[in-house]
Amino acid sequence: MQGGHCDSVLKLYRTTLRNPLFGNDAGHEAACLRALQSTGFVPNLRATGAFEGDRWVLYDHAPGAPWRQGADKVGRLLRKLHGVPAEVSVPPGCNGSADLARHGARILAGCQSDRRDALAAMQPQSTVAPSSKTCLVHGDPVPGNILEDETGLTLIDWQCPVMGDPCEDLAMFLSPAMQHLYRSEPLSTDEEAAFLVAYDDADTVDRYQMLKPWYAWRMAAYCLWRAENGSPDYLTGLELELAAL
Repeated sequence: MQGGHCDSVLKLYRTTLRNPLFGNDAGHEAACLRALQSTGFVPNLRATGAFEGDRWVLYDHAPGAPWRQGADKVGRLLRKLHGVPAEVSVPPGCNGSADLARHGARILAGCQSDRRDALAAMQPQSTVAPSSKTCLVHGDPVPGNILEDETGLTLIDWQCPVMGDPCEDLAMFLSPAMQHLYRSEPLSTDEEAAFLVAYDDADTVDRYQMLKPWYAWRMAAYCLWRAENGSPDYLTGLELELAAL
């Protein structure tokens, strides 16, 4: 919406929409925008409410264009987010390999093609314990949800946050499939390294490296589910995740 002295975004959420990887909750988005307002890296919330049984959120339009380059800047942004002591009522996220195994299996249970069983058999076998270091996780920090202008970066689309392992956000940003879908190409080895160095938390980065096969496997399952449900462009993402796996 544009007019007067303010450009705004009005989002109406379909309560019937079900996605096995990304939640879709207006209340969670509003709560995160309120909790993070002072940080300067989220849009300004104006109002939230309901219309004919569905929820809506109204916030100021964030300036800028979707992120395309400079992975180090995103690393610093996510480190800043994960350091905010936000008290927000959102669901718990996956934490450790057992959670990721269950989540990947649930996604594959919704698939029907012949590739489902082959992908299930590729499940990693490593064991990574849950982390006691949990925080507010955006859940979907893909290039399309990171806007950049001359003042810096803004994280938008807070409809699927969790309280959980910060590695979730690292894995989502670094995902070859998500980078391909939103930026037309995966990150290079140098870009990935620059992101992890800029994140500047050796323990979290080491943990991400241990969980990386699990995240690739779960994302491959999601790409298969999306391809089977009307999004054939995810097939390339599936192959990229399998190569990473």
